[in-house]
Amino acid sequence: MITKPQTELDEMLRQYKPSLWAEIWKKRILYLFISPFFLLFAVFGIFPIFYSLYLSFHSWSGLGEKTFVGLSQFQYLLGDAEFWQAVGNTFAIWFLSSIPMLFFALVIAFLLNLPSLKGRSTYQTMFFITNVTSIVAVAIIFETIFSNQYGLMNYLLSLIGIAPLEWLNSGFLVKVVIASMVVWRFVGYNAIIYLAGLQNIPKTLYEAAIIDGANKTQIFFRITIPLLRPIILFTVIMTTIGSMQIFTEPQILLGNSGGVGGAGMTMTLYMYNEGFLNNQFGYASAVSWAMFIIIALFSLINWKLVQKA
Repeated sequence: MITKPQTELDEMLRQYKPSLWAEIWKKRILYLFISPFFLLFAVFGIFPIFYSLYLSFHSWSGLGEKTFVGLSQFQYLLGDAEFWQAVGNTFAIWFLSSIPMLFFALVIAFLLNLPSLKGRSTYQTMFFITNVTSIVAVAIIFETIFSNQYGLMNYLLSLIGIAPLEWLNSGFLVKVVIASMVVWRFVGYNAIIYLAGLQNIPKTLYEAAIIDGANKTQIFFRITIPLLRPIILFTVIMTTIGSMQIFTEPQILLGNSGGVGGAGMTMTLYMYNEGFLNNQFGYASAVSWAMFIIIALFSLINWKLVQKA
């Protein structure tokens, strides 16, 4: 039970405690110096989000008046076969890229964490360079490697007696090529993150496990993986979000059409086509919000699954 003196003390503290706006005004000079960031973020970050939501309820070609159409564009989206094909393509590319990418990243991180490894910083830089390399340049190189007629991959296959494959003319192989580009680009980035997690695990835990008679397999699954779970969760979520927004790789590799039968058409590429090629900015905005919902739900499912693993 609160006594009267305590109540009076709380009241006095509330009277003397300055309000939020009073604190902001008191430190207005400091806020003035950091205000450019918030102004730019509001104009180029927050405003486009709400404006795209506003556009999703309107039909607009980019010029002239906007026509309010309510939820009709979202209703059309639910029955749009091309959009759902793009969704399926995006999930297929995610599956083909995420699992091998995170596996190879974990293997690379373990190799980089070996005490006997010399020149660790050099290897870290080499693996991270793939993440900062121009995506356009990477797409052009991969287009050469997987060329249908004279590609490097077909030449290597011919050395072992396998007939050349039409990589860019097959719906499945096109997804494999795009997935390989994603793996090449982000495997080093995730490896560096895993390496940071491995280096934060206390060595005393491994020493105690060895003294207790644990083998390397038991140490890996009973110590390393559980302690890396937050890092693995982070990489899974970020990989999911990134894979759902693939755009440059299929566009440079296959063009705006998404290749043969639209096999390389991703959700982001489809949204780009609707907005900037078909001049349906309202419908493109509806597609962007559908993407947001799909990515959010799929990321939540991944988060739940990784937590239970």
